[in-house]
Amino acid sequence: MSAFEKLIKHSKKVANFSHLASICGWDQASMMPAGGAEARSEAMAELSVHIHGLQTQPQLEEWFNDAENEALNAEQQATLREMKRSWQQANVLPEDLVEAQSLAGSKCEHAWRSQRKENDWVGFEKNWAEVVKLSQEEAKIRSEATNLSPYDAMLEIYEPGTSSASLDIVFADVKRWLPEMIDQAIEQQASESLIAPFIEPRGTYPTAQQKALGLEVMQLLQFDFNHGRLDESVHPFCGGVPSDVRLTTRYNDSEFVQSLMGIVHETGHARYEQGLPKHLAATAAGEARSMGIHESQSLFFEMQLGRSPAFIERLAALCSQHFSSQDAAVFANDNLQKIYTQVKKDFIRVDADELTYPAHVILRYEIERDLINGVISHSDVPELWDTKMQHYLGLSTKGNYQDGCMQDIHWTDGAFGYFPSYTLGAMYAAQFMASMEQTVDVQGAIRSGDLTPIFDWLQQNIWSKGSLLTTDELVKQATGDVLNAKHFKIHLQRRYLG
Repeated sequence: MSAFEKLIKHSKKVANFSHLASICGWDQASMMPAGGAEARSEAMAELSVHIHGLQTQPQLEEWFNDAENEALNAEQQATLREMKRSWQQANVLPEDLVEAQSLAGSKCEHAWRSQRKENDWVGFEKNWAEVVKLSQEEAKIRSEATNLSPYDAMLEIYEPGTSSASLDIVFADVKRWLPEMIDQAIEQQASESLIAPFIEPRGTYPTAQQKALGLEVMQLLQFDFNHGRLDESVHPFCGGVPSDVRLTTRYNDSEFVQSLMGIVHETGHARYEQGLPKHLAATAAGEARSMGIHESQSLFFEMQLGRSPAFIERLAALCSQHFSSQDAAVFANDNLQKIYTQVKKDFIRVDADELTYPAHVILRYEIERDLINGVISHSDVPELWDTKMQHYLGLSTKGNYQDGCMQDIHWTDGAFGYFPSYTLGAMYAAQFMASMEQTVDVQGAIRSGDLTPIFDWLQQNIWSKGSLLTTDELVKQATGDVLNAKHFKIHLQRRYLG
């Protein structure tokens, strides 16, 4: 057996345990009773340590060295490159740190579910301080191993090849034109009348009907239910593995808007996972290229497709069928289009409209960058959050932690470096759509009810590539250019300013 074959076999063993960890994580977030938290945290920490041990076995270095001298084809060379990158990222961390992070993250995330509801910053901070300390320790170790800044070393986990210097340039450009565009869109929409979907008393849109609607939309989006399912959680997410993708959303029986588009968003993540190259399954080359590319797929579904005129037209018809006892005027095509393109400065990122969303992301990026680089302390975050929210969106979160710095799940388990992926994803999605429209009648496909031409383009250009290409190579091969933020700006101008 060649060294490369040994690495493939070993990779599949690691992937099997990672599969179990993913399903345990899904269950913890969606099904597990509260009383199981402590035991589950210990079990998942033990599993994390075991996986880390497999990823860092001493013979791997010899196998990588030998494999690099073997005659490999282009696909095998890319697979070796990605496996080695994963190995190097795991190999720098000591086992005790991996275990401590898993325990601290599980404890913080579980307590956060109730602490956020209670606006309990004091209680949250006690747990989060440990998460931040361990994340800073990890960042320092990664920084020393890569000669990158601590934050850039963390960013490399989610966005390989991206630096805070490049993000600063891209985001600085967005900050120059975004505030004026937001104000112009709000002013333009002020004269438009719209029938709001939010109705009291509660119970107007029963959860069962919302779920049935969501499942039908997932069928339209060609989700493979033989390899996945839809459930509920406090925070919507897509997890599991390509052969068993787990989506969640959350329902509010006073309105249907957020859960429905949340399902569309998570289905984008899921279709990417289901479309990854199956012959490379359980290897690093068969995984998603980056979180920015992953978010590009969810935002392509939610924003590029989901809020397009043709898709809203289909949603309007489906909503009328599933909520036939409600006011039909709410589901009129024109009204639903206004609902899903309404611009409003608000506190919550996951509920933010497409136009204000980048401001939420840039705020978080700037805070987590300075936090991990040691410029600020975790105790500074609430005040900084309030200052930046007032600057970017004219809103104050002073004393309002649940709608401020406690609203996201990402920081509870130390996922620092993740947030830029959202706006990078929006930019990639706009660029993919601009390229796709050169050869595909996107709106025509949606109106026909058969979105196959759209998904064929994504399968051929994005999904099937896995991590065989670098991010720049992937985007350039698909669109003829590396990331170019002009497509995002043009898209927003057309949709919101006409």
